[in-house]
Amino acid sequence: MSTRQINSLFNQKILIQATKDSFIKLNPVILIKNPVIFMVGIGSVLTTIAVISGLFSGNFSGFNLNISIWLWFTVLFANFSEAIAEGRGKAQADSLRKSRVQTMACRLVGDKEELVAAPELRKGDVVICDAGDVIPSDGEVVEGIASVDESAITGESAPVIRESGGDRSAVTGGTKVISDRILVKITSEPGDNFLDRMIALVEGAKRQKTPNEIALSILLAGLSIIFLLAVVTLPAFFRYSLTASGLPLSQNLTIPVLIALLVCLIPTTIGGLLSAIGISGMDRLLQRNIIATSGKAIEAAGDVDVLLLDKTGTITLGNRMATNFFPADGVSEVDLAHAAQLSSLSDETPEGRSIVILAKEKFDFRGKEIHQKNAVFIPFTAQSKMSGVDLTDDKGIVHHIRKGSSEAIRSFILNGNGFFPKKMEEKVAELARMGATPLVVAEDNKVLGIIQLKDIVKGGIKQRFAQLRSMGIRTVMITGDNALTAAAIAAEAGVDDFMAEATPEDKLRRIREEQANGHLVGMIGDGTNDAPALAQADIGIAMNSGTQAAREAGNMVDLDSNPTKLIEVVEVGKQLLMTRGALTTFSIANDVAKYFAIIPAIAVSLYAGKDGIGPLSALNVMHLGSPESAILSAVIFNALIIILLVPLALKGVAYKPVSANTALIRNLVIYGFGGILAPFVGIKIIDMIINLMIRK
Repeated sequence: MSTRQINSLFNQKILIQATKDSFIKLNPVILIKNPVIFMVGIGSVLTTIAVISGLFSGNFSGFNLNISIWLWFTVLFANFSEAIAEGRGKAQADSLRKSRVQTMACRLVGDKEELVAAPELRKGDVVICDAGDVIPSDGEVVEGIASVDESAITGESAPVIRESGGDRSAVTGGTKVISDRILVKITSEPGDNFLDRMIALVEGAKRQKTPNEIALSILLAGLSIIFLLAVVTLPAFFRYSLTASGLPLSQNLTIPVLIALLVCLIPTTIGGLLSAIGISGMDRLLQRNIIATSGKAIEAAGDVDVLLLDKTGTITLGNRMATNFFPADGVSEVDLAHAAQLSSLSDETPEGRSIVILAKEKFDFRGKEIHQKNAVFIPFTAQSKMSGVDLTDDKGIVHHIRKGSSEAIRSFILNGNGFFPKKMEEKVAELARMGATPLVVAEDNKVLGIIQLKDIVKGGIKQRFAQLRSMGIRTVMITGDNALTAAAIAAEAGVDDFMAEATPEDKLRRIREEQANGHLVGMIGDGTNDAPALAQADIGIAMNSGTQAAREAGNMVDLDSNPTKLIEVVEVGKQLLMTRGALTTFSIANDVAKYFAIIPAIAVSLYAGKDGIGPLSALNVMHLGSPESAILSAVIFNALIIILLVPLALKGVAYKPVSANTALIRNLVIYGFGGILAPFVGIKIIDMIINLMIRK
């Protein structure tokens, strides 16, 4: 997606806009969506009031002013982290808008053609697209075949084939027809096509918090309320301690100090970065040419442990192609090829077309030879599993030529009082074991031979499945082929299990069974028959080259139609969960460490002797310069750590395919220990700088 990728983490335009948005997000209506930062915002307002009140009463405090400024910075930095994540999405959306072309469309009304503007098209309209035309809106090819330039959507310059009657019929508005002529049935209303939905999603306009994000927000809000209650009670305890130690009550905790304590103890770090982490997950998927319609889908991808993959177009390159003719005893290859081509002329499937092409390429059959006899064509249907032609010769005798699956042809021959040769049965089984699809050709009650259709497994997919296995994900190939063919392809592809002769109902039932056993299931597909399974799966990834029904049923769309990218989807999902967990661990560890800066600082004077050193000063393990510098250092560190962690929130924690226990221990060591250590180092350095500036 070269036209939409944001190569650098930040750029000047995004930074400027994010800075502006940081102030716009100070609006309480917006800010309250993040309870933790909203609480910091209230504290900022209260400290500002205290500063202004002190200014007018003649008791101005520079310490209070600094606390107020850095509390506002804490809110702004939290807003900035979210704004910059949204800004990257908006930059991608702007690029998408530039790729959108408003065009005219040739609408077919009855037998007449009329020129209309693309926005006037409605769902169900049929338009004509010739070579050089821009497809006006999303739709499905209902007639014809053409090469289409989809670079405006996918960023790939190589054109793709779109045709009627298969799983490569969906076309997207804004793409361009390179050759030939197609009729397209519009499948979306104005303003609701694929490009419009992409723009809305990457902008975050329709982003909703995921269940995990909501749960974590509730937890953070709960912790903040607990700390609020604890801080509110501190003045009463301090009042008692001051009285007991004979100190004036004027030394009791002030509102700015209490607010500083509260802000440093509540989980502001993760509270400020939580939205940015969620938005950046969708952004990282988009950079990989994958559209996620919800953050929930990305999170589920991180927990998927069973993956169901449709074979055709997903594990294999796509349509099976005819590669060889194997004639029966007493039949020449030329006669077999001729009969195979005749029986395939009415077969509109890609496989049927490939048989016609193979016969033409090998033996140069021409139309005049084919149509010189009186012929009645029998089209292929899923029910009959065969196609053919009835030819009447010069003597008026009708010859029935059929091509289809071995089971269908066997029934056809037996019904004609013929027999299926054992040698042909053995050849059918041999081809099936090799992973090929055998089709049998017969004339009347005699087997003429076998056509070999070959599925080509996509390069590198076996290694990808091995990677998935190392992540603890079990792969299951689903196909309508017979068990022998399925087993051969499954072995070649390296999947863990397979389902043969699977119907849409079988796929749906398998997903429900896996889910009932506690598994999170991912499904990849591209056809209309995959739509129910895509909708049922926890993660439904539809190929962009597939049908409109599949794209609407899934909660992700792979623009490159490359199922091997599922590993990247899983990695992004796991990375999102790990990043959120790591930064939550870091934030809570931060709060623990900041106790050692703030608590000793505010309690150092309690029960103090003549030297001004009390027993609680022993807790000042950081040896900070003064109570004021300690509190201010903690507040400054609390604000700066948010902005310093923004790149990590956007880029994500580095993911490695290891077990959950290993990842947990690793994160606890790095982010738990790091979260405790960082405040000690950071606050000490800031305290030294503050005290150095005071001395000057």
